[in-house]
Amino acid sequence: MIEDGLRVTEAAAKARVTRQALHEWLSRYAEGGLEALADRSHQPRSCPHQMDPAVEVRLVELRGLHPGWGADRLRVSAGAGGRGSAAEPGGDRPGAGPARSGRSGAAARGDLW
Repeated sequence: MIEDGLRVTEAAAKARVTRQALHEWLSRYAEGGLEALADRSHQPRSCPHQMDPAVEVRLVELRGLHPGWGADRLRVSAGAGGRGSAAEPGGDRPGAGPARSGRSGAAARGDLW
């Protein structure tokens, strides 16, 4: 279409695509010919938060042995790290230590009234 004398905007409108898409196709064609225009995978190239396979296997084993355990307990037992340290759920996050039972703060001190 471009070779026929059409401007990019006209060619994009005729092909019912955006001019940005047409520019992308033109650069791909210039770099690699028709092969470069083939459909590409939409799969991400990487997954930065992908779990280590060994840890994943360990978590599945622990989940089977202890179906009542929650995420924090499993994380600590598997040594998966995550948002806290392996030593304590909540790790270094302020106020996010291990779960406490009973009252806390003003209620624990009796300073409600």
